[in-house]
Amino acid sequence: MVDLHTHSTASDGTFSPKELVILAKKEGLQALALTDHDTTQGLKEAYLTAKEVDLPFLCGVEISIKFEGPGHFHLLGYFLQPEIPEIQSTLEILQKARDTRNQKMIEKLQQAGIDITLEELEEIAQGEIGRPHIANLLVKKGVVKTFEEAFQKYLKKGALAYVPKALLSPEEAINQIRQAKGIPVLAHPFTLKLSYADLYKYLSWLKDIGLMGVEAYYTEHNQDFTRFLLETAQKLDLIVTGGSDFHGANKPDIKLGKGLNNLSVPFSCYQNLKNLLEKIN
Repeated sequence: MVDLHTHSTASDGTFSPKELVILAKKEGLQALALTDHDTTQGLKEAYLTAKEVDLPFLCGVEISIKFEGPGHFHLLGYFLQPEIPEIQSTLEILQKARDTRNQKMIEKLQQAGIDITLEELEEIAQGEIGRPHIANLLVKKGVVKTFEEAFQKYLKKGALAYVPKALLSPEEAINQIRQAKGIPVLAHPFTLKLSYADLYKYLSWLKDIGLMGVEAYYTEHNQDFTRFLLETAQKLDLIVTGGSDFHGANKPDIKLGKGLNNLSVPFSCYQNLKNLLEKIN
């Protein structure tokens, strides 16, 4: 059992990078990757902890991508080392844009009469602030009853306080990861909300511009969709990955390595990624 898609307090998870690695070891995972949103800040701590506890580990990042379809597109990047200077400037730009977005969402909530401040969010986030932190604070203040209600009423696309993210194009993001000697992988393809035929065409195009893998094993993929992705990956010569998208208490139903208790990512996913990374490095 491995988990190649997880988040820590460096972005919108609730376990520190060190705590995440220790939990993975405790749960019996054979390998782990940390893939925080738009940041590599937690990688060194996780990388060093993984060495201490003898857990095979890959460094990663998850980046939101421009997409003209019905859903949304996230790209995973995998690396051997926690220091990835070639991609840092791009991530810093995205982080500044994230800060601006957070401030605008806070202002919209304040204009709606909700008492919420950036300082309160910084105190609870411990790292990069994201919408889950705002949702949790709204619950804590009694503005809404549940995390889900916060998103539905205020934070999801089209809701009262929603502000769009600054996004890279697929070409920009894939090129950035490849230049940094990393492996770009399409995360949770179901979120694109494409038909099987359209998804195959889109994956084929992404392959042509440098995509190297697809996250076939994912907790919200059913067996038929997973099978389709595995077959497509074989046809297009794409590497296969998988992960739970673990966020800790921010997604309490999703367990590390197990997802919704329906996930089983084979060790070969980690080994194939590692072998390819060693080859291109």
